[in-house]
Amino acid sequence: MDTRAPDPDSVRPHGTGVAVLSDIHAVLPALEAVLAEPDVRAADRIVLTGDLLAGPLPRQTLARLRALGDRAVWISGNADREMAAARPGNEPGDPMDAWAAGQLGPEELNFLGSLPATVTLDVAGLGPVLFCHATPRDDTEIALVDSRPERWAEVLAGVPDAVRTVVCGHTHMPFVRFTHGRLVVNPGSVGMPYGRPGAHWALLGPGGGAVTLRHTAFDHEAACARIARESDAPSAATWADTYVRARCSAEEALAAFGPGDGRSAVAGTGG
Repeated sequence: MDTRAPDPDSVRPHGTGVAVLSDIHAVLPALEAVLAEPDVRAADRIVLTGDLLAGPLPRQTLARLRALGDRAVWISGNADREMAAARPGNEPGDPMDAWAAGQLGPEELNFLGSLPATVTLDVAGLGPVLFCHATPRDDTEIALVDSRPERWAEVLAGVPDAVRTVVCGHTHMPFVRFTHGRLVVNPGSVGMPYGRPGAHWALLGPGGGAVTLRHTAFDHEAACARIARESDAPSAATWADTYVRARCSAEEALAAFGPGDGRSAVAGTGG
């Protein structure tokens, strides 16, 4: 199997829909539920916008994603980058991420390290669409649905004029926002949702360039039991109980992420 990362500078034309899956975090039951969706099965491309394997079932999740073959377009997230760089004494700070990195072999870690930070695809009805993890210029940068316009101007400053749609992830909260003449889409998280259980993703392109935020419900109780049974991570059951059951609300997530966009230093935090 060819495991080379896609060329981030190439623009690939496609005629049908593009499914966007972000922040899977090695929650295989959630991934399987999304991949079973008819619109995902029919999609021309499945774009994976980072933080794919930092979670309880990394090897199994990688195998399932690789089985997508040429349909998959891979993008690196901050967790993927940190896992790829993991060495004794230089493990990711998050215990689950560090454990997941230890489950992957050298070839798999090298593959993660080869993934591009951005990919641009030509999507029917939308034209060139830039896909990234957090923002086009940084894989940990925070930009939220209610970030002020000045913040969005900063993070979009280097995007080519021809790109009128940007798709990002990282904050695990789905939204669509129009700002500075561009549509910004965050599909939310497949494996670590905030606010409600289930897998969040997005569909681009069908119907004249439509952008649709999607939610796939699945048996999260059974998923938690499966993760506790199949994962060797010491904290697997507790981790799944927190994240697969979506114990964190969207409001709590916004409060936690909010200061990261610089709003604490600016009067008036709304965008």
